[in-house]
Amino acid sequence: MGRALALALENVRTLRGGPFAAVVVKDGGILAEAVNRVTALHDPTAHAEILAIREACLKLGHFELKGCEIYATCEPCPMCLGAIYWARVDKVYFAATAADASKAGFDDSLIYRELRRPARGRRIPMIHMMHEEARGVFAAWAKQQGKIRY
Repeated sequence: MGRALALALENVRTLRGGPFAAVVVKDGGILAEAVNRVTALHDPTAHAEILAIREACLKLGHFELKGCEIYATCEPCPMCLGAIYWARVDKVYFAATAADASKAGFDDSLIYRELRRPARGRRIPMIHMMHEEARGVFAAWAKQQGKIRY
């Protein structure tokens, strides 16, 4: 966690991004590390956890991070939490809480509220369309031989 906090502080001091960093550890060693690069890359998905997960997966040559732990300077946001679950990380350690982040201007409570609402009742219009065609694509996936399940 000390390494993650040092990376986050350096990121703040150099004005490269927000006060967030993440380190992926496997077998007691650092596999990947990243800082928040949202503003630097003009990419709202460039959160530290996402970038660290991407780097770790590339190094391992696999989309799963079983056997890995993530050390994050803050409690993961909904997007990062989703990526952590998809990556099948074993454990997450975090320092600051979502409430701490909110006080600093990084409030993700709206996203948590929106996730609890049905698609038709969300702030950003979610229009359901071409349902049968989409179901056909999923049916094709179900029948596909040799697919890599995730």
